[in-house]
Amino acid sequence: MDVLYNCVKCGGLLEATYPGLSLDPVDIRRTWRERRMSNTALDQSGVWRYREFFPYLDDYSRVVTLREGNTPVLEAPAAAAYAGMKRLVFKHQGYNPTGSFKDNGMTCGTAQAIRLGMKRVACVSTGNTSASMAAYASAAGLAPIIFIPHGNISYGKLAQALEYGAKTLQVEANFDQILALVRIVAERLGIYLLNSINPFRIEGQKSIMVELMDQRDWRVPDWVVLPGGNLGNTSAFGKALREMKALGLIDKLPRLAVIQAAGSAPFYDYVRHGAEGKFPTVEHPETLATAIKIGDPVSWPKALLEVNTTGGVVESVTEQEIADAKAQIGLCGIGCEPASAATLAGIRKLVAAGTLDRDADVVAVLTGNVLKDPDYIYKYHTGQLKGPGGEPIRSTFGNQPTVVPNDADQIAAILG
Repeated sequence: MDVLYNCVKCGGLLEATYPGLSLDPVDIRRTWRERRMSNTALDQSGVWRYREFFPYLDDYSRVVTLREGNTPVLEAPAAAAYAGMKRLVFKHQGYNPTGSFKDNGMTCGTAQAIRLGMKRVACVSTGNTSASMAAYASAAGLAPIIFIPHGNISYGKLAQALEYGAKTLQVEANFDQILALVRIVAERLGIYLLNSINPFRIEGQKSIMVELMDQRDWRVPDWVVLPGGNLGNTSAFGKALREMKALGLIDKLPRLAVIQAAGSAPFYDYVRHGAEGKFPTVEHPETLATAIKIGDPVSWPKALLEVNTTGGVVESVTEQEIADAKAQIGLCGIGCEPASAATLAGIRKLVAAGTLDRDADVVAVLTGNVLKDPDYIYKYHTGQLKGPGGEPIRSTFGNQPTVVPNDADQIAAILG
């Protein structure tokens, strides 16, 4: 089998399709629900439980699963109030084994690597992809190779890649430049790429939407809101929703709202200007939300299709808005990495603009765990956080620790 990521005719990214796929909605929903009670590895996975929805494997015996998926939908009343909404829930992908949504796709991408007989796999990453790929590749007995922008990754994420045994190369370039470089190296050395250009990773990420609908008893929300970086999730979510509707699993499409960081928002700029002409890449993207610090997202054509198909919108938010929204999510007892908080910041702006009704049924996707970037959290709450250009970020909802003496009376006085 050939290793392909792009169409040989038009150059566009490939996607997996299943001509003639037909599932009985009643039977398959029942099967998927019953599998929650199963103790088999495939059924315990919140990805492979839904394997009929992406049937590209003919042998599941070598699938590597870390019991990915199975992520909760959480009520967030404080976040809802902050956004000006009556109710808001988060689908929290940070509950995955390596702490991000990447695990949903990586289990599928790794399965395809094994199917192709590959020995080495690689990715370019600003953090979460590297952590996930290293874990799944090592679990599968493959050799993981990671390329990261030097100095532009949180230690929480880098530590995972190192711990999971990846050969890690820090390149003096940004994400987009490194991806172009690695595609050349991977082709020359026969290394399988597991970035979101890989269509089988996208198939795995479709399971996020299937699981969400299953958790909601197949009631479709009005909106699904997610951060936008390389836009693989946007393409995966939209594809999943379209396919579920075509199969009769859902009766309508929710609208997608994609939120980008203002310093790294080429997709927002493109859509805002009418999606005409050349795509406006950002040569030097800037944001502390490193998971979405991507100036030339490879999946933008697919993402544009999904946003347009669902009647969705694209918004951008500032570093200050992201930081404050993140603190508000924390007040719900939930927590997330900075990029995830772009969702709440975006919802707040969309409600204020009248685009999103305060009574709407909205699911916001949190993509990464709160411990992915602990330095960011500490600096925000202690008033030390600065933007990419050195501008101070206000500690609007700061929660600074207090130094106290070893004296019970004085501590009691402080606590009142």
